[in-house]
Amino acid sequence: MNAIHHFSPSDIIKKFNSARHFLIVVFTAAILVSCENKSEKTTADAPPNVPVGSVSESSETTFVEYPASVQGSVDVEIRPQVSGYIQRVLVNEGAYVSAGQTLFQINSQPFVEALNNAKANLHASEAAILNAKLEIDKLTPLVQNKVVADFQLKTAKTAYKIAQANAEQARASVASAQINLGYTNVKAPVSGYIGLIPKKQGSLVSPADQEALTQLSDIRDVHVYFALAEKDFTVFNTNYEGKTPAERIKNLPFVELVLSDNSVYPIKGKVDMINGQFDKNTGAITFRASFPNPNGNLRSGNTGKLRLGLNHNNAILVPQSATVEMQDKVFVFLVDKSNKVTKTPLDVIGKSGTNYLIKQGLNQGDQIVLSGLDRLQEGQVINPQKTARIAQLNNKK
Repeated sequence: MNAIHHFSPSDIIKKFNSARHFLIVVFTAAILVSCENKSEKTTADAPPNVPVGSVSESSETTFVEYPASVQGSVDVEIRPQVSGYIQRVLVNEGAYVSAGQTLFQINSQPFVEALNNAKANLHASEAAILNAKLEIDKLTPLVQNKVVADFQLKTAKTAYKIAQANAEQARASVASAQINLGYTNVKAPVSGYIGLIPKKQGSLVSPADQEALTQLSDIRDVHVYFALAEKDFTVFNTNYEGKTPAERIKNLPFVELVLSDNSVYPIKGKVDMINGQFDKNTGAITFRASFPNPNGNLRSGNTGKLRLGLNHNNAILVPQSATVEMQDKVFVFLVDKSNKVTKTPLDVIGKSGTNYLIKQGLNQGDQIVLSGLDRLQEGQVINPQKTARIAQLNNKK
């Protein structure tokens, strides 16, 4: 038999109040959840605020650096032109010498005697000429008076010509001996700095020696040699004005030399030579630039980098921070009129500071996203926060 529960009026009122409180709590929670979802949905659907800027054209210069070596405008090996032992060394290693200054003296005694012998032979030849001339003078009237035969006079004249030829030969021997004697004083052919001197006083030297006496460098002006690969040479021919390479180097701007400590040589130089052919071993072609060197700060054998500039007129500048790289390609987010972003590839032709120079992909006035690219997706709508033109921002920096 089921038990029958009896509730008093107060119990019924308590339960009713409890149920009503529960419904109020559930209803309030539902309203709060609904409002929160609507707020989140509203926040999620709002376009993000993104800084954008318009690209513009400007004139810029990009630089390319090539490994380079420095040589004096004249680098010569000083070699003996006669054999003998070094009697005196008249210069110190590293010293500056003037053209015509004597650097070494080779023992001259054998050459003095050779000159004396040549002079003696010349005197004998000149005496033979006088003797032959006297014979001609003696025979001439006798032949005219038909005292002697004409044959004797012709023989005397022939002997006279032989004597003259012998004298000429003797004079040449004297001149040669004088030249060889002069070679015992080894002189500087140009002004410049002396290199190492491997052979000292008393050393036996010869023109056939493999090792030079020293090296001499005229470095008042220096030549800086650098090489362009075949691809770079094609770019050079394309980007610089002129019908021939000779005309193009005339249109090249002045170049800079970056030294081994990354400092820039204070005087600019000028490219003045292109080799006539490519090196078969390296596949590169050699260029030469000349630099004034009034203080002698550059020496033969210096190394560095030749900085070659290329002017770009009406170039589009894009900050590197406004780009993203994917698979060796550079992209920007281009903003269209409806504020929708599109990932656009760029054709980069160089760098200028922290900016890329663009050949293709953008036009003047195009709007691009400047930052926050990692949070954007293709086709996403943004709320652009416009800034000044990018070129103006760069100028302020």
